[in-house]
Amino acid sequence: MLKYTYYGHACFLLNDGRYKVLADPFLTGNPQAAVKPEDVACDFILVTHAHGDHLGDTAAIAKRTGATIVAIPEINAICEEQAPGVKCHGMNLGGSVKLPFGKVRMTLALHSSGVPGGVACGFVIQMGGLTVYFAGDTALFHDMKLIGRKDALDYALLPIGDNYTMGLEDAALAAQWLNVRNVIPLHYNTWPVIEQDVERYKALTEESTKAAVHIVKPGETMELR
Repeated sequence: MLKYTYYGHACFLLNDGRYKVLADPFLTGNPQAAVKPEDVACDFILVTHAHGDHLGDTAAIAKRTGATIVAIPEINAICEEQAPGVKCHGMNLGGSVKLPFGKVRMTLALHSSGVPGGVACGFVIQMGGLTVYFAGDTALFHDMKLIGRKDALDYALLPIGDNYTMGLEDAALAAQWLNVRNVIPLHYNTWPVIEQDVERYKALTEESTKAAVHIVKPGETMELR
């Protein structure tokens, strides 16, 4: 069993009943935030890049909970400066690591990094018997076909907000290239500049791919199957 809880923007929690994995915990200052940083419990925190709407409350949450931050070394250095003593595991593109809940592989993302010398990334997460691809902030790129070929993806968590990331059409094509069974859209409607019609995205994607699109609102939990 694997549960997905959406906290708004690009922040979510995966819970297999034993371990909790938090991603991109931008909660303070997030108009969509469904939880306060001090109320989040987690064992690991995955961070895709250092922009404020993704790095967010990472250091504070890790310091309070004892969670391990999984990110590129440049992001870990920021967190260690903000909260000395936090636990970090450094990775880079193409690398993978076995963790108590399963396995994480760091994938390419086409986006600015938010930190000098850094890179943006996505993650393929193997947890609870499922394989979940979290694209992070990214443009559409052809190597998404390789991500879907390397792992049989059960779910893809894709940004659809446009302007800073893929928009509706590109995110629909991404679902096709990934050859994924299910898609959950992220990173939209937080601010006017990324407002999108998520129902239109669902229709576009389901008409052109084999994927089912699941619209999860901030604060809602979905059991992944």
